[in-house]
Amino acid sequence: MIISIVNQKGGVGKTTTAINLSAYLAAMGKFVLLIDIDPQTNATSGIGINKDKIENSSYEVLLGGVNARKALTNLFMPTLKIIPSSPNLAGATIELVNQPGREFTLKNNLLEIKNDFDFIIIDCPPSLDLLTINGLVAADYVLIPVQAEYYALEGLSSLLNTFNLIKENLKPNLNILGSVITMYDKRNSLSREVMNEMYKNFPFKIFRSVIPRNVRLTEAPSYGQSILQYDSKSKGAKAYERLAKEILDHFIWQ
Repeated sequence: MIISIVNQKGGVGKTTTAINLSAYLAAMGKFVLLIDIDPQTNATSGIGINKDKIENSSYEVLLGGVNARKALTNLFMPTLKIIPSSPNLAGATIELVNQPGREFTLKNNLLEIKNDFDFIIIDCPPSLDLLTINGLVAADYVLIPVQAEYYALEGLSSLLNTFNLIKENLKPNLNILGSVITMYDKRNSLSREVMNEMYKNFPFKIFRSVIPRNVRLTEAPSYGQSILQYDSKSKGAKAYERLAKEILDHFIWQ
């Protein structure tokens, strides 16, 4: 199962969700691969990988002819691995332009290892460029984090339009898994209003597990740790644990 985590708006908890969902799925006994295709490399550094010591990254997999298996990097659990990112990805969109079948590069390069994992989680860039299109075409499902803030719904229609174009033209069996609301503050009336607007206007599933605004969640990446490692008793940790369980239940009952 390949899930791309996508939102072209930055700062919505996309990478936090990619790291912590991966960690909790792995902790629940699933074999999980996290793939960072964001040139900002936040998922890579946020889970403890030194980007300056990486030999093979998602850049080499996409553009350097490196076998995806060679880019697999071990993490803190035997059931969890990462294909890290590299700042070199910043120019990848331009480099991919002239490649034949450029939208299918990641999908094709994952075929060899796809069946080694129960879940592959792809952290896409905060944009709708060729890297994100590669992430969407490679995926079976799309998970959209939406923060409970004023501009939350802005740009969501563009993302859904891109999804529809890819589904119609490149990946007919691509589906939206749903949306997860992040940075929620129950004391804030605006957070409640945004949640209500999502339930009114978002045409797909909204997960019941809501990710709160939580200091421990924001601290964890600076220590190169998932929230499971950093503070498994925090509200943020419990929220991602619930989300992982909810996603597992979704596929059990599908």
